[in-house]
Amino acid sequence: MFYNFIYPYADAWSFLNVFQYLTVRSGAALATSFFLSVFLFPWFIEKLKTVQVGRKTVRDDHPEGTTSSKQGTPSMGGMMIVATLIGSTLLWGDLTSPYVWLLISTVLGFSAIGFVDDLLSLKGIKRGIPGKLRLLLEALIVIAVSVAILNIGSDDTTNLYIPFFKDIAFDLGVFGFVMFSTLVVVGSANAVNITDGLDGLVSVPAAVVAGSFALLAYIVGRTDFTSYLHIPYVAGAGEVAVFCSALAGSMLGFLWYNAPPARIFMGDTGSLAVGSALGTSAIILKQEVLLAIIGGLFVIETFSVIIQVLSFKLTGKRVFRMAPIHHHFEHKGWPESTIVVRFWIVSIILALIGLATLKLR
Repeated sequence: MFYNFIYPYADAWSFLNVFQYLTVRSGAALATSFFLSVFLFPWFIEKLKTVQVGRKTVRDDHPEGTTSSKQGTPSMGGMMIVATLIGSTLLWGDLTSPYVWLLISTVLGFSAIGFVDDLLSLKGIKRGIPGKLRLLLEALIVIAVSVAILNIGSDDTTNLYIPFFKDIAFDLGVFGFVMFSTLVVVGSANAVNITDGLDGLVSVPAAVVAGSFALLAYIVGRTDFTSYLHIPYVAGAGEVAVFCSALAGSMLGFLWYNAPPARIFMGDTGSLAVGSALGTSAIILKQEVLLAIIGGLFVIETFSVIIQVLSFKLTGKRVFRMAPIHHHFEHKGWPESTIVVRFWIVSIILALIGLATLKLR
């Protein structure tokens, strides 16, 4: 908004030129969402405590003994994550960019699904929205967004690029692109949802991935950088940097109150919104495979569940003491804070590996 309403006056007041720089607006978006979160969450937490008093806000997939210790902590903190993310993006983003509105629309759609799911859970309906219906609703949102991206993008929008190789790209075609995009975004949203099981566990990895994609968006939106690094150029993708920076700020602001012991949980309202934001950013930037590397922690968590289910169905035996894998380490006696910090370290290392592939082409 500042860019659209203030920058046009830069000819009269030269200092307003600062609003044209993505780096300045991205940094401002991060700071805005962070400080808004830090300022607003205490009030929001008290409101949720009043509304959710006596309600069950903790998942049943925790090890025995953990659930009771966390009971009473309010959930649905994702509403504030979404509010600060969108508010900061609207303040600092270019509102003429279609990518900004596609990202906001995706986040609102997925957070709405998560909100209904959380609400049903609070009312005692353990499973919330039926799994197949939830996946269908998520898929419909992504299909609509994918079609919009096809209409906005260039001829190579349907290409799938592989890290480490500068000349290898697979044309998925229109149908293939839509289906693959759906798999990426829905998979990303639910991977973050699966990972959200310990205090602070999702916050730092999500902020790291968002920050990495903010950097990628800045690079992908510039022809000089993309030419040098041999990665696809996406016109107008620079505005994704503002959105991802705002997301990183929102996650860090949420961590302020979600760090062990958490004063609030994000719930499906937040985890689905955050995961869909990361997945959609990857689709826009044509860095879908890189998302699997940078966001590798979410992939590991998801595959631990898949492996556990398949192993039990095929052999009757479990590979892990409990899935997702962070609960496995809880059962092994690792303190929650130890698991969380070590998983943070893993996420940072994976992000560095993913960013390193930009040069290894």
